[in-house]
Amino acid sequence: MLQDLRERHRRKKPLGKVPTIRQSILAILKVSWLNVLLIFIPLSWIFHFIKLNNTLVFVFSFLAIVPLAKLLAFATEDLSLRLGQTLAGLLNATLIIALVKCELNVVQSSLVGSILSNLLLVLGMCFFAGGTRFSEQGFGMSSTQLNSSLLTLSVIAVLLPAAFHNAVQPVNGVDPLTDQEEGHDILAISHGVRLIRCLNLVYLCYLVFQLFSHKNLFEDDHPNVQKSVEYTPALARKLHIHNRKTEKSDVGIINSDPASSPPPNPDAPDVEAISMEDENEKPKMSLSMTMGLLVVVTVVVAVTAEFLVDSIAGLTAGGHISKEFVGLILLPIVGNAAEHVTAVTVSVKNKLTLSLGVAVGSSIQIALFVIPFITILGWILGKPLTLLFDPFESIVLFLSVLTVNYVVQDGKSNWLEGMILMCLYIIVAVTFWFYPGSDPAGVLASCK
Repeated sequence: MLQDLRERHRRKKPLGKVPTIRQSILAILKVSWLNVLLIFIPLSWIFHFIKLNNTLVFVFSFLAIVPLAKLLAFATEDLSLRLGQTLAGLLNATLIIALVKCELNVVQSSLVGSILSNLLLVLGMCFFAGGTRFSEQGFGMSSTQLNSSLLTLSVIAVLLPAAFHNAVQPVNGVDPLTDQEEGHDILAISHGVRLIRCLNLVYLCYLVFQLFSHKNLFEDDHPNVQKSVEYTPALARKLHIHNRKTEKSDVGIINSDPASSPPPNPDAPDVEAISMEDENEKPKMSLSMTMGLLVVVTVVVAVTAEFLVDSIAGLTAGGHISKEFVGLILLPIVGNAAEHVTAVTVSVKNKLTLSLGVAVGSSIQIALFVIPFITILGWILGKPLTLLFDPFESIVLFLSVLTVNYVVQDGKSNWLEGMILMCLYIIVAVTFWFYPGSDPAGVLASCK
C-alpha cells in the first residue's frame, strides 16, 4: 500500500537474521487462522472439473481466495523488506479473467464495489473498532481533505460519461444520436488518450506529493493531526475497556495513582513502538521461500479466480442473484479481505492514519490508476470496456463519497460515525440485491 511505501521511504533499517527454511514454513503456517480455509482450494477445483454445481464452485472458490489473498499480502510484505518498497497495486486476477471472458458488467461492478467497500465497510469498521478503545480518534485534516478532493475528481470522471448518455436521450421523438453512434462516442471518450493520461498524471502527482514534496502532511506527529482522546477511567470500566493509562505491565510500570507517578519523559523511547518497528523490519521467510510462495500463490489465485468467474454465469442464471451483486458486493470483499483485516487491526492500536491510508488510499488507487488501466487493457484486448458505468452505480458511488467527505471533514472519528458508514454499506448491499443492472448504450453486450 501507499502508506507502507511512505513508511519505507521515511526510514531505512538493517534487516534482521534471515530465517531458516523450517522457520519460514512455520511462519507461513502461522500467518493467519484463515489458512484453515485453504481446504476449499482442492474442493473448488474438484467440483469445477466434475461440473457438479456452479453454486458450490463459486462458494468454495470464494472462500479459497480469502486465505490466498492473505498469503499473497504476507509474501509481498516480506519481499518489500528487501526491495525497499511494497509491491502494491497488484491487480485482482478476477478482474483480468472476467475482462478476457467478456464479463464486463462484473468488471465494472467490481471496480465500483471495491471503492464502496473501502470507503464504507472498511473505513466504517476502522472507526467503529477504534471507537471501542478511544472516545475520539484523530487524523490529519489536510491529508484527509486532499484525499477527499481526489475521490471527488475520480467520481466526476465516472459521472461524466453517464451524464453524456442521459443528455443524448430522445426528446419529443428526436434522437440526437442513434445507439450505434452513442456507443461509438462513448468508446471514443473512454479511450481518449488525454483523459487517461490526465487521470494517471493526477495519480502520479499524488504519489510525488505524498512521498516527497509534502510527506510531512502524512506524518502522525504533524501539527494538524487531531489528538486521540481515551475514555475516562469511570466510563472505561463501565464499558469494560482496558485503560492503558493505569496498566503498563509490558514496560514494568504500574501507575495506579496518577498524582504520585512521575511525569512522562518526552525524550524517552516508546517501547511499544520500537518493538513493533523491529518486528516489522525482521523478515519472516528466507528470500527463496518468499519468491516461491509468491509464485505459487499467484498461480493458484489465477486458476481459482478463473474457476470463480466461470461459475458466475451458472450462479446467476437462475435469477436468484444478479451479476451486479456478485461484482459490487461479493468479489470486492473477498479480493480485499487481507488488507481489510489489517486496516481494522491497526485502528484499534490508534494508528488511524495507517487505516486511512489503506482504505482511502486504495480507493484513490483504484479510481485514478486501476480504472484507466483496465479500460486501456480492454481496448488492447479488443473488449469494449468503457468509462460509462451503470448510472445507478455511479449515483451510489457519488453519494457514498459525499457521505465520507462529511464524516472526515473534522479530522476526528468515533464509533457512531463508523456505524453510520457500515449501515450505509448494508443499505447499498440490500438495494443491489434487487437491482437487475443495466447496459447503457448497449456497448458492453457487444463484447465477443
